[in-house]
Amino acid sequence: MPAPMYKLVILIEPQDHSAEFDRRWPEFLAKAERLPGLRREVTARVDRALHGKPAHLIHELHFDSLTAATDAMASPAGQGAGQLLQEISGGKLTLLLADHLQDELSHFHRHKEAVDN
Repeated sequence: MPAPMYKLVILIEPQDHSAEFDRRWPEFLAKAERLPGLRREVTARVDRALHGKPAHLIHELHFDSLTAATDAMASPAGQGAGQLLQEISGGKLTLLLADHLQDELSHFHRHKEAVDN
């Protein structure tokens, strides 16, 4: 099995001034996209919280390894993106580092067939 990628998961809490946050979000994206080693970026606007704390937005920055992720965060581009994110969110956010394992639907079906037999 290949080594997992790592991602920085950014959970943005509901904002007091969400229109202003949304207006400035592209500024953060422009800075984040300069992170060394960035392989993929995903944004999801949260429609509703089914359980637990609500969120305004989830953003993921994917890297080849945990070292690549932490090095990117420590870089000048990472520091600048982090400062801007704190500024535009008013600090209302959670940052998580997580491994990222992804599978294809065809593989899921093989597992289901094994269980069904």
